[in-house]
Amino acid sequence: MKIQVEKDLPMLLIVLVSVSAVASLPQVDSAWNGVKEVYGEQDFGLRILREVMLAVIVAYAALERRFWNGAASGSMFAFLAVVASYALFEVAYALFLDLPLVVPLAGLRVFEYLPLALIGYMTARLGAAEQVVQKFTSLLRFYIVLQGGLAIAQALWAPPLVGVSILGGGRPFGTFVSPNLFGAAMSTCTLFFALAEDPKVRKWMYATTFLALLSGSRTALLSSFLVLFFQFYQAVRPRDRWALVLPAPALAVGALLLASSPLLSGRDDADPTQDGRIALWQRMLSNNINDVPDLLFGWGLGLGSNTINILFGAEHFPGQFDSDSLYLFLLNGYGLIGLLAYLVFVRMSARISGHSRKGLVMTFIFVAGLPFNLWEYFPQNAMLMFLWGAVLGTARKPHLLPSGAARRRFDALSLTPTHLPAGRREFESLSRWERDLG
Repeated sequence: MKIQVEKDLPMLLIVLVSVSAVASLPQVDSAWNGVKEVYGEQDFGLRILREVMLAVIVAYAALERRFWNGAASGSMFAFLAVVASYALFEVAYALFLDLPLVVPLAGLRVFEYLPLALIGYMTARLGAAEQVVQKFTSLLRFYIVLQGGLAIAQALWAPPLVGVSILGGGRPFGTFVSPNLFGAAMSTCTLFFALAEDPKVRKWMYATTFLALLSGSRTALLSSFLVLFFQFYQAVRPRDRWALVLPAPALAVGALLLASSPLLSGRDDADPTQDGRIALWQRMLSNNINDVPDLLFGWGLGLGSNTINILFGAEHFPGQFDSDSLYLFLLNGYGLIGLLAYLVFVRMSARISGHSRKGLVMTFIFVAGLPFNLWEYFPQNAMLMFLWGAVLGTARKPHLLPSGAARRRFDALSLTPTHLPAGRREFESLSRWERDLG
């Protein structure tokens, strides 16, 4: 069997994302009937299909010989070894705190789709990431047609289980368990459409922005607005961009107030000036951080995982909480050390990458983690993991693929007598590129 990453990977990724259309059917059916499920009593439905498709993609990548002929570097494996060592330390520390093994294992779920980041990284090292993203984004339009049709129907006729939409029905949830997850998926699709080179495909980001607005999720709407802001910023001439940068803070505050209005959010409790998430986070931190180890290493890996809430119900273990922020989850499970390491890696990814849209992608990932534990929310986690790896793997200077100029130089050197020392050295150097392409 011949593996072609440029041809096969986009189709595998869209199938993985499309699994979200059937993974939560019991919850979708309950929401349509106006029944809100309780933590600890949920039917897992067909969620196992997500893991099955992930395993298929990993097996596919393992068969791609070019991944292992230069794309997988020693520095990458060293980084993974450091991350794995610290994660195992946190598991051992959670067991030391008398937590059952299932709790820290749930805390490792943030790494579940890390293989997609590695595949994205190695695809970029082969120079194929851009082609994969463009093809995947083109296929993503069919997924949006499905989700958009359901969302509009729900916004018109679904019961107002968690708020009222601007169209008069309930807040739409598509094929997800809640409107917030639906909004998170739509804002992530907005990001991918913004990366499209085809103008016809790129226009779909306005449709997904509308769906994010329809969901009533403040984070989804603000994330989509962030993508649009970057699009306008890039379209403006460099000398005129200050006109967008100066009012940016005021625009951000205005967007937050707009997204929090009862008309758009569908809720009366979304006022950011009232006692909300920040006050809740402060109380939770003051109740659980009692000494230096709690601050440095966390007070129990997995206690902030949504998986534990689903399995055991809310507040089953001491220190358990509903983590609605990635950074709060990291502080709980991996301590201040893990939180700072994550932020440093996000910053380093933007600095060392040569991707033309790295600023947009890494800013989106940073912002999306503020009110959501985005690495637990499917398919947002799968899509962003692959994209993060693709951005990180796009080097400032290509290592595996010669540029067009270098290849033309290679063709010229192939006709140059190689008995000349300089010509021989350049010929051999460019020949290594040819062997890497294998």
